[in-house]
Amino acid sequence: MKKEMFKVLTGVVSIAVLLSACGSKGSESTSTASPAASAAATTKVEQLAPVELIWNYPLSAIPQDMASVQEAVNKITKAKINATVKLQPQTFADYVQKMNTTTASGENYDIAWVSNWNWDYVTNQSKGAFIPLDDLMAKYAPTLGKSMPQFVWDATKIGGKVYGIPNYQTVTNKQGFLIQKKYADKYNLDVNSIKKIEDLEPFLAKVKAGESKDVVPFLMDRVGRFGNMFRGYGLESIASVIGVDLKNPDKVINLYDTPQYAQYLDLAKSWHDKGYINDSAATLKNKADIEKTGNAVVQVHNVLKPGVETQFKTANGGNDVIAIPTTEVWAGTGSIITTMQAISKTSKNPERAMMFINLLNTDKELYNTISFGVEGKHYTKNADNTIKINKEAGYVPNASWVFGNTFNGLLVEGTDPNVVANTQKENETAKPSPLMGFKFANTAVTAEIANIATVLDQYRPGLETGTMAASDKLKEFQDKLKAAGVDKVIAEAQKQLDEWKKTK
Repeated sequence: MKKEMFKVLTGVVSIAVLLSACGSKGSESTSTASPAASAAATTKVEQLAPVELIWNYPLSAIPQDMASVQEAVNKITKAKINATVKLQPQTFADYVQKMNTTTASGENYDIAWVSNWNWDYVTNQSKGAFIPLDDLMAKYAPTLGKSMPQFVWDATKIGGKVYGIPNYQTVTNKQGFLIQKKYADKYNLDVNSIKKIEDLEPFLAKVKAGESKDVVPFLMDRVGRFGNMFRGYGLESIASVIGVDLKNPDKVINLYDTPQYAQYLDLAKSWHDKGYINDSAATLKNKADIEKTGNAVVQVHNVLKPGVETQFKTANGGNDVIAIPTTEVWAGTGSIITTMQAISKTSKNPERAMMFINLLNTDKELYNTISFGVEGKHYTKNADNTIKINKEAGYVPNASWVFGNTFNGLLVEGTDPNVVANTQKENETAKPSPLMGFKFANTAVTAEIANIATVLDQYRPGLETGTMAASDKLKEFQDKLKAAGVDKVIAEAQKQLDEWKKTK
């Protein structure tokens, strides 16, 4: 029954995708705006007092020419909502620390990017970092709810309220590998033979033997890649250290005390010792530092969405990449709340912040400016309406999915023109998670979560990059997790999961 209901819901996506892409009305809204609300949303610009909004968000690397883009963004927002926007990007590696410091100090800002994997949406909402958005949406963005299907909004709700606006894109995950094509061709890689991570070893061995020391056969940074491979190992995460084995999704477990984790660590150690993994992995904060040189041969990725090859060609120094999926297409709460915008409780202008978020999702000019830069400087349009990126102009796009509704985006040259249709198909046919809609509220175990985070940061970089041997440190790591309170977190999550199941 759940699966059939999911198909009904996801069937709405194809309509929403097409309608959001052309600016028309889509599926049912989360709320219906009154005439008065609609009038408020269309207040004349000259009646609005000028304000400055502060927007925090992460990128793989900070573009050099932020100034030109900020000027272009502000030209649009000044004309449409009488607001200027101070863009404050951080690298993904630094974003959690930056935002934790910002919120702890009570520093004023208006909008922040949030997710379930970097500066956690549910955790920070439970700390009171964000304001509920339902009323603001109805009054200042009455058409925003219609730009996405209802099940997307349902996945964002906490206690029945929306605290984050999804950056609508694919709502699915698909795990696998991104491999530079020139190396795959050179060493005659049979892509059809890659069904699991272990199948890569013969290819990695050839790359290691045949290339210079600057070439990295298997790229990792300090967070390792276990977290990107849960589905391939038959696991699903709930929060940081806890999740379920999909063979028994009713039972909450410690993901770092599983046979799958031990299996991954043994492989990582073997590959590190053989020189397949970069020596800097345990201390490397940002893999883009190596990626952009074009020297990364294989990477793990868990969102192999349609068009991903073009996205990562740019990130890999302009070199073609091949995507090799190793799992089915699936969807869950986590694949929906993976990229969102929230409004801070410290915002002095939440109404204008909502107007700006509305523009990010409905105004193609604004979305494409923040995603790709200034036309004629950072990119040019081709005859087929795709765009050519000027790599030397100082604003190379690396994460357009951070900003807003991706279906309003221009297509970079080389992108499959069927990418929208293919995304629709994946959204419609994705296998639903058995935990679809479940979100763990960690309010009762915040101290334990903080202690666990410290332990994870101490042990994961060394273990998960293969720098440290599991035989030396795994038991110590697991003991430290127990001392930090992982069993209490598991018990709390199990209680919430059992209660949630009663509502299904």
